[in-house]
Amino acid sequence: MQPGTSTSVVVMGVSGSGKSTVAAGLVERLGWEFAEGDEFHPSENVEKMRRGIPLDDDDRWPWLRRLADWIGEHEDAGRSVVVTCSALKRTYRDLLRDGHPSVWFAHVDADRELLRERVERRTGHYMPSSLLDSQLATLEPLHEDEPGATISGAGVPADVVAELLRVLAAEREVRSAG
Repeated sequence: MQPGTSTSVVVMGVSGSGKSTVAAGLVERLGWEFAEGDEFHPSENVEKMRRGIPLDDDDRWPWLRRLADWIGEHEDAGRSVVVTCSALKRTYRDLLRDGHPSVWFAHVDADRELLRERVERRTGHYMPSSLLDSQLATLEPLHEDEPGATISGAGVPADVVAELLRVLAAEREVRSAG
């Protein structure tokens, strides 16, 4: 990473992929500020998901703009960050990186069975497993021209984070703090 530049790692993927776990591991290793993208959802979105109703683009745009603003504030201040966001479509990712060259996507991927098992086991989250299929149907994998990489989230979290850090070091010259 060039001196004076920042990196904003957007840990993306469907529910149950391990976004929050991977992001926590990155924050621990890098010492960067963290934001849980779900916390940027307006209450209407949370309630809709809690009732098992998939969000549509009109629901997502304000949420994504809030995340993009947060990224921009930190980028302008020269601070590197980690943020979780499903970022399922190319258009959503384009909005997040529009005017923000610091953005780099870490797509945490896993097979449908593992995702469903994780979502069904999870407690304290408003997203029901019934919405997993709609997320998978919406997911557009990273395109070659998008900054980032796809990492398997099926392994032990420490190994997934280590692999992600290896890729970040190669692509963005990011080094672990410890």
